[in-house]
Amino acid sequence: MIDQLTLPPVGEIQSQVAAAIAEDVGSGDLTAELLPDELPVQAQVIARESGVICGISWFDEVFRQIDADVVIRWRVADGDRVKENQQLCLIDGKARSLLTAERTALNFLQSLSGTATQTSRYAQAVEGTGVKILDTRKTIPGLRLAQKYAVRCGGGHNHRIGLYDAILIKENHIQAAGSVEAVLQHAQQKFPGVETEIEVESLQELQQALDAGAKRVLLDNFSTDDLQRAVALNHGRARLEVSGGVTIEGIRELAGTGVDDISVGALTKHLQAFDLSMLFVSP
Repeated sequence: MIDQLTLPPVGEIQSQVAAAIAEDVGSGDLTAELLPDELPVQAQVIARESGVICGISWFDEVFRQIDADVVIRWRVADGDRVKENQQLCLIDGKARSLLTAERTALNFLQSLSGTATQTSRYAQAVEGTGVKILDTRKTIPGLRLAQKYAVRCGGGHNHRIGLYDAILIKENHIQAAGSVEAVLQHAQQKFPGVETEIEVESLQELQQALDAGAKRVLLDNFSTDDLQRAVALNHGRARLEVSGGVTIEGIRELAGTGVDDISVGALTKHLQAFDLSMLFVSP
């Protein structure tokens, strides 16, 4: 189970949910208005595949904003692994409220559970190697903190959240600054207390970065042989991260080279929604 203190701020979740409800419900749910106003019902949410659940707080917030009298009883928690056809929760409330909230609530739950499930596959693939699976900034606009949370639920780790909390010097930065040494020195002088990482594309650039005092280096699109050479050249001086062209099939081989981290954009950008259903329970 994931510590709830790791959730994004409550206000962030509330604003994300409010925006999602506004785009779906608008001025009102016309179809739901065809039903009796006070008709009580019970529904259940069922997992249609195996995976890792994430997004309960967003799901609950949708129903809270639609109708605060709806009662949801969860059988699972964020970070739990579930099986196909497993019941996730029971929901009691008015039929109109449940139907109006259904799609928006499931959209959050299926998207974040999809991210958590994808992450868990990568994390399991490198289990026992000591390598950490990292996410990237390749997230759905407006859902950065939500997807970063889902990555943690799936057993992954967060890279920087945005452009403001860490420095990642890439090819264009190096070119604009003039050299690896120049841009690293500038970063160290201007932001001495901020974690700084530099991306390199060759063993020669790696050597330049190490000579300039780099403490964290991203090895971009290195072959397996060059990764092994990079680890030997580094000799434990900097934390090494692999990025570029990472696949679930080849990630174990990359982890075996002795690097520290592997960042995977697919965790958040190649989103495959987790298959869920909400069904009314017969009296």
